[in-house]
Amino acid sequence: MMIDSRIPDLTLNDGHTMPVLGFGTYKLNGADGVEAIVSAIRNGYHLLDSAFNYENEGALGMAVRKSGVPRDELRITSKLPGRHQHFDEAIATVEESLYRAQLDYYDFYLIHWPNPRQGLYVEAWEALIEARKRGYVKSIGVCNFLPEHIDRLIEKTGVTPVLNQVELHPYFPQDEQRAYDKAHRIVTQSWSPLGRANSILQEPILLDIAARLRRSVGQVILRWHLQIGAAPVPKSSSATRQIENRSIFDFELTEDDMARIATLARPDGRTKGQDPATYEEF
Repeated sequence: MMIDSRIPDLTLNDGHTMPVLGFGTYKLNGADGVEAIVSAIRNGYHLLDSAFNYENEGALGMAVRKSGVPRDELRITSKLPGRHQHFDEAIATVEESLYRAQLDYYDFYLIHWPNPRQGLYVEAWEALIEARKRGYVKSIGVCNFLPEHIDRLIEKTGVTPVLNQVELHPYFPQDEQRAYDKAHRIVTQSWSPLGRANSILQEPILLDIAARLRRSVGQVILRWHLQIGAAPVPKSSSATRQIENRSIFDFELTEDDMARIATLARPDGRTKGQDPATYEEF
């Protein structure tokens, strides 16, 4: 059974639109991954987030074809890995992403992280601008970029990313980055929106709010993302959890709820200060 109710769209700074809630596909590979992604599409997720480094663009493309949903109703994302930021390599990588998925275009293609020590992210951005001109992609953005990195992209090319996908959850709310993104009309998209460990799901504050609202803790956290102006991308291979995660548009958190959740922010929110450079998926 396919769910018809649509997740609301955001309008981006380039005029294209994007659902405010997406579906993450990291580690959804092979036949099981295809079935999980098909399930998500049929459960109403029309924004699907992948990456070259996830090695599942083929599974994603197969799921799109099996889903029964027209391609133009979906928004599909992939990402350029840090090791392919030279201009020619970046163009070839976008082409390879398309071949893997057997797609004619991606709706979003992002630089997976700036890889600042390498110092090639502006060149990579120029390649994505070219890929957009060629029709390979419709919109371009970044992941894990700090304000200084985005400032340099804009200064060198005059092109502002449509979105910046960053780790974001109640332990790591990214207040400064979100403020910067908002000021530049960049959507802040949340990866790992439910945290990178189950401990956040046992937080007494969140359990109390969830009990009062008769919602799950996951729903409370995802609703918190929406109310701070972020666009979360949760992942689940469970059809029941997929439906639960998208059922967040018929309730609101109070100002008191939001204030209590704000107290959960930690200096070590990013998994004890882990440097994004060490994340294998980049």
